[in-house]
Order: sequence, then structure tokens, then C-alpha cells
Amino acid sequence: MATTLSSTRSGSRPRLRRDAAYQAFLLLRTAFVVAPVVFGVDKFTNLLTDWVRYLAPSIAHLSPFTPTTTMYAVGVVEIVAGVVVALHPRLGGAVVALWLAGIVLNLLLLGTYYDVALRDVGLLLGAVALQRLSTRFDARPALWPLRKQ
Repeated sequence: MATTLSSTRSGSRPRLRRDAAYQAFLLLRTAFVVAPVVFGVDKFTNLLTDWVRYLAPSIAHLSPFTPTTTMYAVGVVEIVAGVVVALHPRLGGAVVALWLAGIVLNLLLLGTYYDVALRDVGLLLGAVALQRLSTRFDARPALWPLRKQ
């Protein structure tokens, strides 16, 4: 029996909490809210790492900003992506997956951090899984509120 968001409104929340798919959805949603926000904020502090070293020169040359300012913009985008996942995981999962694809491309162009690129491919797959699970647990259309059903 499929459990959907509408069934939570009819009072079956305890059964939904035991649903493995719902647990996976919550775990992925939490991870893809926290990680982008933490990494986005860290672009301004560089406490975890020096983020500029992960910016491929070919990408940096496309930016009208300095590499540091470019990474600040990246941080803002990551924070926004985390907030979108929190508010609308169906759309946010797709946004984060696309963002991670860009990060993987950047790392491959850099040509040194293949291990990080491989890790980010795994994260990308997790974001796709979140988006797919969101089709079951988030009844709003993917482009909500731009396009309502």
C-alpha cells in the first residue's frame, strides 16, 4: 500500500513514521538542507578548507569576479539551495542534483580532486533519490509555486 502525503492528513502519521521510504526521505531531506547551508556559510569563513583552491581556472575565468568573490557567490547559491530543499524538497532535490553536477564538472576540469568529484557523484545520486522520493511525500508539483496543479 502506497503511503502519500495525503494519508498523513487522514491521521496515519504513526504508520508513516515506520515507513522505510519515508525515513529515507527525511534523512536525505535533512542532509541536503544541512550540508549545502553549512558548506555555503563556510565559503565566507574558510574554516573547513580554502575553497578557492577547488575552483577550476577555466571556470574562474568565466566569472566577472575575483575567485574569492566567486566563491562567495557559490556560497550564497548553496545556502539558497539548502533553503529550497527545506521548503520544497521535490524542487530542491533537482536543484541540488544540478548544482552537484556543476561541482563535479568543475572538479574534473581542475584535474586534481578526482576523489572529491567521485564523492560528489554519490551526493548527486542522493539528491536524485531525494527528488524521486519527494514525488511520493511532497504532493506539490515540481515547479510549485510557479505552476500550480
